[in-house]
Amino acid sequence: MTEQTHKKPRHLGRGLQSLLGPITNNSRQPQNGQVVPLDSPNFPPDKELRDSLREVEIAAISPNPHQARTVWDETELLELAESIKANGIVQPIVVRPAGSGYELIAGERRLKAAQMATLTTIPALVRRATDEQMHEWSLVENIHRANLNPVERAMAYQNYVRSFSLTQAEAAERLGEDRSVVANYLRLLDLPDEIKQMLTDRQLSMGHARAILGLPTDELRRKLANRAMAGRLSVREVERLVRKYLADTGRTKAPTATKPAHIRDLEDKLGAQLGTKVTIETRKNLQRGKIIIEFYSLDEFDNITERLGLACDEVS
Repeated sequence: MTEQTHKKPRHLGRGLQSLLGPITNNSRQPQNGQVVPLDSPNFPPDKELRDSLREVEIAAISPNPHQARTVWDETELLELAESIKANGIVQPIVVRPAGSGYELIAGERRLKAAQMATLTTIPALVRRATDEQMHEWSLVENIHRANLNPVERAMAYQNYVRSFSLTQAEAAERLGEDRSVVANYLRLLDLPDEIKQMLTDRQLSMGHARAILGLPTDELRRKLANRAMAGRLSVREVERLVRKYLADTGRTKAPTATKPAHIRDLEDKLGAQLGTKVTIETRKNLQRGKIIIEFYSLDEFDNITERLGLACDEVS
């Protein structure tokens, strides 16, 4: 049987599996006492994996410039530091060589707690990683392992899309996410700063924010957000208030019949091509209508226009 050469699209949603293998072989010698290869009889009999696990000086590790988390719970860090003092570090962090030291890829929470526990070294897996891989792995670990607040997650998606000039659909595919998930988080960045701070402080949830985005102005959004926070309104209550406002002001859409299957299929195809949500509204027995192309940031708007330009060139 001939070897398959077709490559499947990359998906990073596997989380730490993408961080732990394959592991690069360690050919570097210890320098100034900074690196000491670990030799544990209980470690899996995999030479490459074994040699990549090292005890690294904490002072030689620089932070990850792509770290998505900006808020750290000091109480949780203190609890983890006490656990580390009692039991040690169960799971190593992940770093890559950088100059005479290392740059953190994943595990900043463990690194911070180790510093609080006054450790001078920490077990680490040393990986050879490009800037793109480092960014992706850091984002994957935060999304799938850590408790990012909604604004942090939205900004992480935005930074990822901008850094590698991706559409929302491309970013979602590479991260193993649904495109609608990425789009919904990016929409949060359109909210006023006061509401984003409420999300950061977890005074409002992602569900609250999505409902509030249904209002047409920032002033109305602020008023409802403050009411929701002060009154501890549920997501369903906020959704009801938004529907009531839209109905009272005549902003709700009239009920429409179920779209024909071929129209829905065309919406999906156009949406995949442009990397965003596309809606086709028809009238006059499908002879007239309009196409609505959504965008949630100026960068995404630029990406869409570029794709439309490429499409026009191909047609001509």
